[in-house]
Amino acid sequence: MTKRNQLVVQKFGGSSLATEELLRNVAKIVCERRAKGTDLVVCVSAMGNTTDELLQLANRLSGERSPSPRETDALMSTGELVTAPLMGIAIRGLGHEAISLSGRQAGIRTDETYGSARIANIDPQRVLDELARGKIVVVAGFQGLTQAGDTATLGRGASDLTAVAIAAAINADVCEIYTDVDGIFTADPRLVPEARVIPHIGYEEMLEMASLGAKMNPRSIEMAAVHNVPMLITSTFNPNASGTRIGNFEDTDIDMEISKSITGAPTERSIGRVTMQGVEDRPGIAASIMTPLAEAGINVDVIVQNVSSDGLADISFTVKEENLVRAAEITSQNTDVDFASIATRDGLAKVSVVGTGMKNSPGYAARMFRALADAGVNIEMITTSEILITCIVEEAQLQAAANAVHAEFDLGTV
Repeated sequence: MTKRNQLVVQKFGGSSLATEELLRNVAKIVCERRAKGTDLVVCVSAMGNTTDELLQLANRLSGERSPSPRETDALMSTGELVTAPLMGIAIRGLGHEAISLSGRQAGIRTDETYGSARIANIDPQRVLDELARGKIVVVAGFQGLTQAGDTATLGRGASDLTAVAIAAAINADVCEIYTDVDGIFTADPRLVPEARVIPHIGYEEMLEMASLGAKMNPRSIEMAAVHNVPMLITSTFNPNASGTRIGNFEDTDIDMEISKSITGAPTERSIGRVTMQGVEDRPGIAASIMTPLAEAGINVDVIVQNVSSDGLADISFTVKEENLVRAAEITSQNTDVDFASIATRDGLAKVSVVGTGMKNSPGYAARMFRALADAGVNIEMITTSEILITCIVEEAQLQAAANAVHAEFDLGTV
């Protein structure tokens, strides 16, 4: 039986493709890998800030009306449709056969939720046929085709999701995400100088890290976990970067090592808080508060409820700061909920610790809270899960908080 070549999906983001010179550099990376006998599917984002620029143009042209979601998706998908054939041309210029495919041509089918469409299924036959012909297949990320035949985009940063989904559909050996950093760090290196690259991390921990602002699309991690797609996060610009491997490391020495410790301390800026005071404490009240926010597409994160002796409650929840005014308006106009007053607070941030080592092991929360107290950082809100502790703090104290937590759990050493 003939042994097949290694099959790899590579994804390159906008910062790796921002200029003609950078695009040539990526083509060189791809061709060097192909020369080693690897079969490749290359998923590309739009060049640089193209998507932002297109969206800004659409908003200017729409006047007082919001741009049509369908037309906006058709427009925003064009950035990747430009990059893909340019990459194919650059690869051919270096002596390798290549073909570019749109999301539709690559067999990606979605629902009709414009702007954040979900992948319904992928028919990978065209991709597999082109690979069998010896070609490098370049796929435009971030997009697919609805049942009605329209283009829908998968959400900002979702070229990662395209890459993982294709890797799952073609049974690739690994999905490699190339970016402008060396891998997933234990903390934001801009805040914590001692932060280091995490060599390996499980899907569960990585999903928590991604949800808290680490450099990955959370939906791509969910997809990888469901279909058991191994991933490598590494640098386009540093050929010596070992990167971060993401996968299922159960029953290995790796799992035995990482399960003993905290893996990372991710942070997130620009958090806002809405507090409802004097809320009637009755069954269904939380659902009545949260449903209109969900219908408006506002994601609510940390929720804290305090119940007083008089049967009234105070309920606080956090949202992204950009959604704070809208969230407060929706909540204040909610006729299904009786409350005394509403207050908002901006300028907040999140500092967290993530690690499977917290499962069934006491003491991690106490250590985190003590470290923040010793650094003079006041905790505004707290939320926890089996492998996560998150504290809401003032954004002005975020750097002090991140460094204190990172030092407490000795994340700067291997």
